[in-house]
Amino acid sequence: MPNTYTQIHLQFVFAVKFRHAIILPSWKNELYKYITGIVHHNKHQMLAINGTADHIHILIGMKPSQSISDLLQDIKGSSSKWINERKFVHGKFEWQEGYGAFSYSKSQLKNVIAYIENQEDHHRIKTFREEYLEFLTRFEIAYDERYVFRELE
Repeated sequence: MPNTYTQIHLQFVFAVKFRHAIILPSWKNELYKYITGIVHHNKHQMLAINGTADHIHILIGMKPSQSISDLLQDIKGSSSKWINERKFVHGKFEWQEGYGAFSYSKSQLKNVIAYIENQEDHHRIKTFREEYLEFLTRFEIAYDERYVFRELE
């Protein structure tokens, strides 16, 4: 009987609405576990998850049975609701609209995982916006400057 075999590795990057630095160390690991549960529930494999107080990186092995937009809608919508139900922030928590999605070969995974695991150190040197523009440039993704995540003022 024929079957479908794939090897799809994607890194997703998305930010807190208005880039507010409100993901606190006291609950970020719970958030990462919750998001990992969403990924697993959708039959994908979590390879790495980390971020800073204002954005998150997720690397997954993705099954082709679900669209990227549907998965990200589930992750962002469900995790926002989960954060708000637990009252981890004052007011309403929301993720910023949009995301980055970047693909990798199996041979690149070790470096991408190390990069994601070292987010805090990495952002002592480079801002989120610099990092994001670097991704867009490296992956040769055309973008409109008006719609790229802006720095906090």
